Amino acid sequence: MTSSTSPRRRLAVALVPMALFVALVALLVFGLGNDPRKVPSPLVGKPVPEFRLPELTDPSRSVTDEDLRGRISLVNVWASWCNSCRAEHQALMALSESPDFQIVGLNWKDDAGDANRVLRMTGNPYDMNGYDPDNTVGIHWGVYGAPETFVVDHNGIIRHKHIGPIDRTVWEETLQPLIAQLKAEQ
Repeated sequence: MTSSTSPRRRLAVALVPMALFVALVALLVFGLGNDPRKVPSPLVGKPVPEFRLPELTDPSRSVTDEDLRGRISLVNVWASWCNSCRAEHQALMALSESPDFQIVGLNWKDDAGDANRVLRMTGNPYDMNGYDPDNTVGIHWGVYGAPETFVVDHNGIIRHKHIGPIDRTVWEETLQPLIAQLKAEQ
């Protein structure tokens, strides 16, 4: 800076990096304070996106958006490589015994052989399982990662999105009351 620069101008130039630093720290604190499982989905309250996927265990069959009409559905996004999906698997197996809803898998960015091997070894909680290796359908559902679970009502409307594994707390505090409400609405 030249000697002709005023002290006020030098102070303003010196404060710019400090203001940027404070703004970045504020954004970091804000971001760390948010729960990533509470990312709002623009699809909640809207019909499920149209789709057609091969059925994972029987590629001659298809899984479509029409399969999500007529009864309550839990659409569970999962993959064989996903550790959190493995953690929630036993909960899904227990839930699969309920007559109140169907569990529809969306096998996401996976290898069909690996996925089928996991289901053979650990059990298959899914009434049907769409195979989406290239994220063709996942992108239209706004999938961020696995596991994610969507609650779809009997009219094919997405009513809730849960990011992360389903465990006892998620079931008892969120999903079970919502399913009871949806059943009462039928």
